Amino acid sequence: MSSEGTSNQEFRTVTPPLSTPKSPSSPESLHLPTNKFRERSPSPMRDFLIPSPLPTRRNRTFSASARAAEGPVFSGMCKCFSRSKGHGFITPSDGGNDIFVHISDVEGEYVPVEGDEVTYKVCAIPPKHEKIQAVEVNITHLKPGTKHETWGGHVISS
Repeated sequence: MSSEGTSNQEFRTVTPPLSTPKSPSSPESLHLPTNKFRERSPSPMRDFLIPSPLPTRRNRTFSASARAAEGPVFSGMCKCFSRSKGHGFITPSDGGNDIFVHISDVEGEYVPVEGDEVTYKVCAIPPKHEKIQAVEVNITHLKPGTKHETWGGHVISS
């Protein structure tokens, strides 16, 4: 058996390891093209931007989505909604404070406008879970006499 073990080792081909590029030792060692330098305009808010604490559908945890899906369905009226800003507010039909709604939580074909009747479920906003936001928002009745826009950009009159 010892002779077979040596014969198998003789027939193996060994491939040399791939050469990996070495990282530069200092930023000065990088030779950037000088003619492609682009001046950036200074933004007054550049140093003040922080990540949004509001959970969108994409970054909401599974457990929070499950709790919202099991909750009751509420009804209300769209107070305002800005497609460019990506959010709006709903006035509950039973009164109370306005409820925040993110663009990712609007279901259906149309962008909500002021006066549309909607149904929604609620989800707590972290980190303190003191405020709520509307999720699974569906437009039940379009406000008559207003122009409604689809998510594709087509405008219809109702």
